[in-house]
Amino acid sequence: MMRNLFVKNYVAFALLIMFSLTVASMSFLSRVSAFDAQEKQEQLTRTVDYVSDMLSKNIEQVSGENAEQSFMPIYLEQLVDSNGCTIMFTDIEGKILALAQPESDVKLLGDLGEISDQLTDYVMQKGYFYGKGTLSGLFSENYYIAGTKCVTESGEVAGLIIAGSSASAMTGLARTVMNTFLVIILLTLVGTLVISYFISGMMTKPLKNIADAAKRFARGEFEVRVPEDNGCDEIDELAVSFNNMATSLTQLEELSHSFVSNVSHELKTPMTSIGGFVDGMLDGTIPKDQHEKYLAVISEEVKRLSRLVMRMLDVAKIQAGEMVINAMPFDLIEVVSNVIISSEKRLTQKKLDVEVEMDDRLMVHGDRDYIFQVVYNLVDNAIKFIDEGGRLTLHITTEGSMCLFSLCNTGATIPPEDLPHVFDRFYKVDRSRSKDRTGAGLGLYIVKTIINLHGGDISVRSSNGQTEFSFTLPLAGKQTSGRLDGTLGGHSTPKEHKTERKS
Repeated sequence: MMRNLFVKNYVAFALLIMFSLTVASMSFLSRVSAFDAQEKQEQLTRTVDYVSDMLSKNIEQVSGENAEQSFMPIYLEQLVDSNGCTIMFTDIEGKILALAQPESDVKLLGDLGEISDQLTDYVMQKGYFYGKGTLSGLFSENYYIAGTKCVTESGEVAGLIIAGSSASAMTGLARTVMNTFLVIILLTLVGTLVISYFISGMMTKPLKNIADAAKRFARGEFEVRVPEDNGCDEIDELAVSFNNMATSLTQLEELSHSFVSNVSHELKTPMTSIGGFVDGMLDGTIPKDQHEKYLAVISEEVKRLSRLVMRMLDVAKIQAGEMVINAMPFDLIEVVSNVIISSEKRLTQKKLDVEVEMDDRLMVHGDRDYIFQVVYNLVDNAIKFIDEGGRLTLHITTEGSMCLFSLCNTGATIPPEDLPHVFDRFYKVDRSRSKDRTGAGLGLYIVKTIINLHGGDISVRSSNGQTEFSFTLPLAGKQTSGRLDGTLGGHSTPKEHKTERKS
């Protein structure tokens, strides 16, 4: 029952309102009680003082047998009716001589009772009294009580004046206040019910829209999106996050389809070639003197398949978080030189100029095998896109505690809209413009991941017929002096701070 947002919202508001109004009513009653007690005390104190002053001046007229013919009965009756209190006149021993009560005749002398000795002694000693009680049973309920001495002009104590006012009036006021607050609480709860219904509806409607969109998205409706202006910052933020997620998943889905298509093509093409050549050699279609030629082709296709499988395995390791970097110091120059030497045949075939600027030795901290893979992928990727007779420039230097590797090639540039995505998984530049019509869009993704795991960064620039990939690696120690001079399939001319290699 409490799982519904409307119920939770309403219960929370209702409890808050009831608590607030209860505290307010109790505080109000407490203040009213204190105010009422103070008002009663002041009223009763004034009354007993007034009566004491009046009687002390006319004590002879109101005492003894002259009491009934004196002004006292009429005076007390008027005073009681106007103040709504009970007034008693006692002797110094506490015996009641006169008793005046609201809506009753004034009683004089006779057996009217007496007040307690404790109260009598207290008033005689202190001269005054104020409290709350039944006056030793004279009152049937609690009364506010005030008392004082009646002192004659000669300074003699003629008796005591006691006045009392019922405290039940306060009880009635408290009951009225509580009833009023109960009505207010009920009306407020009804109003809260209505307000909570609309507020909950406003809150849950966009949430239901997001939940419905998520269900539709799960069914394959990847175009579904939710409104991002719902009048609530938190829900708007959730909606924006959902739409961003939906866009990313849609792109990933498209890339995954493209990847499956690419991989299928990459696997099918070499396998078809291998199968066709093998069948041709077995059935005699391909003469024996041509076997070596086609076996070389088969070998290249097998290597191509092997590279694709290895890249897919690397991606699987990355996604599973299992790619482990075994970092240790190694010579980056040696690794780069090995990559260039292994690519010498392709460089020569395309008649490329290779310009290399790097130290004779440069120690970096990282995993040698993975960095070899990074450099090889970048060089291999560059050779694919260089036009015949183009130029490949390789530059290695240091910047603070990092080594900076740059590889620049001439040829077709990467379109500006594709630059932010070249390192994305499964992403490939439009095949209609790409010279690399093979591959699955995994190489640069793997390269970026390896560099980032080493604590470095990688970037790409492409404009004006040149494309440059740069990455950084942490240095392991000081580099040694000297320059790398040599030839890759051609003549080399040493230059200051630069060695130009032509192939």
